[in-house]
Amino acid sequence: MHVTTETSPGHALEARDLTKTYGTAVAASRIGFVVPRGSVTGLFGPVGSGTSTTLRMLLGLVQPDEGAALVEGVPYAALVEPGRTVGAVLGGGAHPRRTARAHLRTLAPVLGVADSRVEEVLALVGLHDVAGRRVGEFSLGMRQRLALAAALLGTPRILVLDEPTDGLDPGGIVWLRDFLRGFARAGGSVLVSGHVVRELEGIVDHVVILDRGSVVFHGSIGELRGTRPTRILVHSSNPAALALGLAASGHTDAVLGPDGRLAVTGVGETVIRSTAHASGVTVHGTVVSAVDLEQIYLSLATPVGPHPALTGARR
Repeated sequence: MHVTTETSPGHALEARDLTKTYGTAVAASRIGFVVPRGSVTGLFGPVGSGTSTTLRMLLGLVQPDEGAALVEGVPYAALVEPGRTVGAVLGGGAHPRRTARAHLRTLAPVLGVADSRVEEVLALVGLHDVAGRRVGEFSLGMRQRLALAAALLGTPRILVLDEPTDGLDPGGIVWLRDFLRGFARAGGSVLVSGHVVRELEGIVDHVVILDRGSVVFHGSIGELRGTRPTRILVHSSNPAALALGLAASGHTDAVLGPDGRLAVTGVGETVIRSTAHASGVTVHGTVVSAVDLEQIYLSLATPVGPHPALTGARR
């Protein structure tokens, strides 16, 4: 995959204290984060949290009341060739009576690219064999692929994708993960929004979580996992005795699971093994249980319905 490499210093995208209100309703409140170059950053939040409004401010489609939205260090409106810098999928789509190929060929002259590029992006997203079909006959997942093809026409360095997994089957989600990881490995940068962390956690390097128009977390996947204590599953000769030994040392978060293993939270393996030895318990094995990112996300962002004044604006 080819990604253009002419860049400016700094981050691919940057939101600086972005604030947007609609009447008395606050769609975004001092939102700040960066998208590092060569990374895939996930922007997550429940419906009504301001994810789509934030993307639109970054792309100059919505003017913030306060703050700055920067693309490679400058506002989107200041880009010399915006379509060759940023490719975006923000909803909407092609006319249902047009074929996929015809839709892309109407966009190509605007970006100054040849029809041969149309064939390239159709192949990239797996639509080359159905390019002669009308868009109205496409499934939602196929339309998502066509939207991505349109975003790729100008060979951009940055992709901004609003809920790109919507309508994709499990195989399509796996394909999208592989595609975006390849785009980042080739030097591109991606900002992708979603409501379901589990669908995108396999590809994102960095995470931004919004709740009610504000940032409640901004950091790496590792840092997000680190916000919750580690849980270790212990297979031992006497789980009850081990739990009592841990409790005597002040470690009371140990629960016996249905498989007979003791689930110990917030205690390292070294402490577990030393406590087991002191309690006359043999440890047969331990497994570090992965922290469920979806549960962390749900604990940080409260699902809420959008304010009536924000319908269509504060997704």
